[in-house]
Amino acid sequence: MPKPTSSQTIGPFFAYCLTSSEYGYTLVADNSLKSPSGKKIKISGKVYDGEKKPVPDAMLEIWQADPEGTFLAPQSEKHQSFMGFARAGTGEDGSFLFNTVKPGSLKPIRGLPQAPHINLHVFARGLIDHLTTRIYFSDEAHTYKDPLISLISDKNRKQTLIAEFQEEQAGCAVYTFNINLQGADETVFLRW
Repeated sequence: MPKPTSSQTIGPFFAYCLTSSEYGYTLVADNSLKSPSGKKIKISGKVYDGEKKPVPDAMLEIWQADPEGTFLAPQSEKHQSFMGFARAGTGEDGSFLFNTVKPGSLKPIRGLPQAPHINLHVFARGLIDHLTTRIYFSDEAHTYKDPLISLISDKNRKQTLIAEFQEEQAGCAVYTFNINLQGADETVFLRW
């Protein structure tokens, strides 16, 4: 029987329920292998605290639409080939990596197109509840026209939601997306 972690703001919790590598399980951080279609992408980055120090023990979850812009229900026939969900922990330097496919545009909200994006939850020590944000893509035409991005007036704050395209590697687009939990460059977090 695994030992529980020490008591924390969001704990105690059993580590195998969250970041399971210390128990010999493989984290599910690769959506792309099961996707029958779509552009394969890699999103890497680091999680930083308010003092710009890496957070080595955060857990990140993504939930996204498929390449056609559809969120899949667990009972969906397509669910067997693409879940739209992945989870990853951060390394000692705060780094993380997700391999997935680029989501498609979602249905418009009040006539405004929704740019392709990935929903992201951040779990880390010291947080009473998880943080929620989105990952948009710098090379998507509709990113700056997205209804959520349009609500943010400060251009620097908008940039905290956008993964920067770096390069194409063997048919896979590579993006960088850093997460700042506090401070002047704090990532925009959403409340639902």
